[in-house]
Amino acid sequence: MTMQIEESGMGSFKFTDPDEMREWVRDKKKRSLESKLMTEQEAVKRFVKDGDYLAFDLTGLVRGPFSLEREIVRQRKRNLFLAGKFSFLDCAFLVVGGCVTRIDCGFMGGGTSHFRAIEKGEVEVIEWSNGAISARFLAGALGIPFIPWRGLMGTETFKHSAAKIAIDPFTGKKITLLPALNPDVSLIHANQCDIFGNARIFGPGCIPVEVATASKRVIISTEEIIDIGEIRKAPAKTTIPYYIVDAVVLAPFGGHPGSVPGLYDADFEHMNEFFKAERDPAAMEKYLDQYVYSCKTHQEYLEKIGKSKLEELKKREIREGYYE
Repeated sequence: MTMQIEESGMGSFKFTDPDEMREWVRDKKKRSLESKLMTEQEAVKRFVKDGDYLAFDLTGLVRGPFSLEREIVRQRKRNLFLAGKFSFLDCAFLVVGGCVTRIDCGFMGGGTSHFRAIEKGEVEVIEWSNGAISARFLAGALGIPFIPWRGLMGTETFKHSAAKIAIDPFTGKKITLLPALNPDVSLIHANQCDIFGNARIFGPGCIPVEVATASKRVIISTEEIIDIGEIRKAPAKTTIPYYIVDAVVLAPFGGHPGSVPGLYDADFEHMNEFFKAERDPAAMEKYLDQYVYSCKTHQEYLEKIGKSKLEELKKREIREGYYE
């Protein structure tokens, strides 16, 4: 039986054949326990390539992988296709850094840089919903080429997406079909991780397991490195297993200026500094020079933020007992 396609969205999409992805995982992913610990510089240089499809599991406000994002801008990666499930500060920052040319957009807000780039035609946007992009990650993780979705139909979002509407062969009714999403590389900021890549994420999350499983390459930045003995004592706390991960980067306050629940609050003052700077290209260049290009390491960036500010952010956050 041939599936009947009723309508197609006009957007473009990145598609990876499931068999190609299966072959990649079989040939490239190592199952041996070996240290994957490295710096931001090495991880980004080795695993983020120009033209890659780049994904996160959350947003810059909560557990965003900002130490890695700053390194991407610092290394001047170009022509990235970004999964903007929650396009906020991350999206604006990478766009103003000149790294992004296409965005799969589920939601977009905060700042003006990405909106100006879209209006100028410098960045292409393909519209989805947050749920639809999440479902596409799920399909990629499951190794299937598409996933049925009861949404988007009858909306302008559908018209600007790359989804299709088909006749469900089981019910005879219309159903939306979403293409699977297999990023070239995903960046995930974790609360704890061992040197092998067993990562723990506490508090709010969205789809870290699906994003990591669907991706060809996975970089974990973490607030804390713990011994594998701790992982073995409480295996149920492991969110992402080591054999999915390619690199581990120790990055205390790696989510700054966003928050990490249970550890530190978001630095809204610094966010406002960014949003104010992006109104003027000269001010934005000064911001990037101060916080990105002149900092060789994440530690140098933290020194510019200041120990007193970081301690203040820790005090503003109420620990919720995630680690007990």
